Amino acid sequence: MRLVLDTNVIISALWKPGSVPDQAVTAALGSGNRVLYDARILHEYRTVLSRPKFKRIVPALADALVTRIALHGEAVADVAPWTGATSDEDDRMFVEVALTGRADAIVTGNVKDFPTDLGFSVHRPVQLLPLPLAGS
Repeated sequence: MRLVLDTNVIISALWKPGSVPDQAVTAALGSGNRVLYDARILHEYRTVLSRPKFKRIVPALADALVTRIALHGEAVADVAPWTGATSDEDDRMFVEVALTGRADAIVTGNVKDFPTDLGFSVHRPVQLLPLPLAGS
């Protein structure tokens, strides 16, 4: 799957190791998936993760995750502007990268903030996790 990861998923993954968002990021970076990004998204990840309110997140771990996304993901070039309505202007870049990069889904903790009629799905992190085996 071709995925775009919203910043809140990255923060949640780093905030609580082993959590659903952490498992979802691991799954997104797993085989068969491509995490799409552009320079604006990487900048957003780094800027938000450096905010004082996230000082509990180990900077080296945050940098390692963003670097891993940059190295193993797919940079989307020549991102086309999207002029549709959005409830959060900061989310526009994620939609633009999803559209230009032909993403299958945006993964976010705020599904209500994203349009669902543009050719990609909007998933919560839990939707990236494998289904538990029967009887587990």
